[in-house]
Amino acid sequence: MSQIDDLPPLREVVEQHGLMAQKALGQNFLFDLNLTGKIARAAGPLEGETVVEIGPGPGGLTRALLANGAARVIAVERDRRCLPALAEIAAHYPGRLDVVDGDALAVDLSVHLKGEPARIVANLPYNIGTPLLVGWLSLEPWPPWWRSLTLMFQREVAERIVATPEQRADYGRLAVLANWRCETRILFDVPKTAFVPQPKITSSIVQLVPRAEPEPCEQRLLERVTLAAFGQRRKMLRQSLKAVTPDPQLLIEAAGLDPTARAEEIPVSGFVRLANALAAQR
Repeated sequence: MSQIDDLPPLREVVEQHGLMAQKALGQNFLFDLNLTGKIARAAGPLEGETVVEIGPGPGGLTRALLANGAARVIAVERDRRCLPALAEIAAHYPGRLDVVDGDALAVDLSVHLKGEPARIVANLPYNIGTPLLVGWLSLEPWPPWWRSLTLMFQREVAERIVATPEQRADYGRLAVLANWRCETRILFDVPKTAFVPQPKITSSIVQLVPRAEPEPCEQRLLERVTLAAFGQRRKMLRQSLKAVTPDPQLLIEAAGLDPTARAEEIPVSGFVRLANALAAQR
């Protein structure tokens, strides 16, 4: 493992500060600085960029982001045990690391960004990864303040994010929302042996880049039709969409879809047309 700076190895940092990963916080630490460097580089050229990191822990990815040229890293960490280790990184990279003590689900990042665009790069805590992603995908106005998301998820969640109707088992509401507003792809897998403690599953790095002009649609209505359709995914649309309208046949015809189709067969554009047809009915 090559050193990316002259700070102590992460294992020494964790031992020095007594930072045993806590399952309740969804923590799994990455000690391999070659791997954290690979994740940082996957986010694209970082020179001059502001980067938001969620759950930095002892700071392995934080160090990689700074070593790869990020002008500023805003690291949100709710585990106060990690703050002294992050303070040491901040001292090593003066003026470039801002540590926010708080819960990422509650922190208002706009206060810290002050109108600057940013990239979000994170080894997300497993227990809050999906809610965070949905929040970032739901921002208004669109395009959002973030240029890209380069995030680590459990492999099964990553597959649900990028899925299309061709991957029916994984295709669902999350895929529709993500691919309506973003270009999505899985970059590479991270083996479970890379983590301490070692999880039971493989992880993947997913990248999402916002579409400048997604198909026009009210997100609230898109969520309603996908909730109804995928909530009864084994039923045909003419049955499942009764949850949103008393006469789903009219809605389906207006969207140009087959009433006997099931949710897993409908592309993102089809759900957008359903949402727009529902808006027109009202």
